[in-house]
Amino acid sequence: MHHSVCAYREADIDVSGREPDTAQPAQQDWLLRLELPTWLLIAVIYGGWFGTVALWRQLGPWLGTPLLIVLTSWYMSLQHELIHGHPTRHGWLNALFGQLPLAVWYPYAVYRDTHLAHHRDESLTLPGVDPESYYSRSLPGTALARGLRRWRDTAPGRLLLGPGWGWLVTVGAALRSGQRQQWLVWGSHLLLSGVLLLCLRQAGIAPWYYLSCIAYPALALAMVRSFYEHRAQPEVNTRSVLNEAAWPWRLLFLNLNYHLVHHLHPGLPWYRLRQAYLAERQHYRQLSGDFVEQGYLQLLWRHRHRPVIDPLHPFA
Repeated sequence: MHHSVCAYREADIDVSGREPDTAQPAQQDWLLRLELPTWLLIAVIYGGWFGTVALWRQLGPWLGTPLLIVLTSWYMSLQHELIHGHPTRHGWLNALFGQLPLAVWYPYAVYRDTHLAHHRDESLTLPGVDPESYYSRSLPGTALARGLRRWRDTAPGRLLLGPGWGWLVTVGAALRSGQRQQWLVWGSHLLLSGVLLLCLRQAGIAPWYYLSCIAYPALALAMVRSFYEHRAQPEVNTRSVLNEAAWPWRLLFLNLNYHLVHHLHPGLPWYRLRQAYLAERQHYRQLSGDFVEQGYLQLLWRHRHRPVIDPLHPFA
């Protein structure tokens, strides 16, 4: 097996972030130690987002809106990288780069906790256990509710209905928990979001416009990646997809299209995922049970009418 891939054994993975030192002979690589690509990514995303806001009146909504949608969605991919222990070994420092609510909808701490729970691979796709599962243990009783759920799992439904659906489910879970910590997390997030929206208003972007025309589409764009990211299968490794997408998607999603590789090696930095996949492409394809897609656009088109999954989990 390729040396750089052997350095990351599944048994050595800590879902909270990086692999332990004993699993990293590649630490001799100065690029891996310094994580310069991730630092550059932080500078580009923050610089691009704040630069676009500062020049909003000059750019106008026709150019500024798509720029902010892409940058905000890209910021969500960056938050994912921060959660997994990059670019530093200090979680509190990484969290500082992900706290700003540029994407508005979710507090960083909520995303962090639910996503790390999602990385318990033995529970992948199990409803009520995997926080990111689109499956259910039972179907709703009314025909309208079943129809909505079915439409949510088509490409148009996931992009139009999915962001709002997911947000309502998350907020509902926080309210039902009754935990003081949850109230503090959401309260501080609302405060930061309010300040951000006021600043955007000063720059010429109305809060309603940012929420409906930028933040919501940005979340929908991010959900393209998760549209068919997991499937319900008895064998754990066959539950995560390998999507051989084109480079714009790979850059936007920071190579998380190679999702099985990420689940096997969650501490591997984004700029190493493609390298690891290509080094052992056939090996990963076999591990996935040939759960391979050839890009996102054809996947979305294929499921423009037909749901991507059966919402009833087959063995939960």
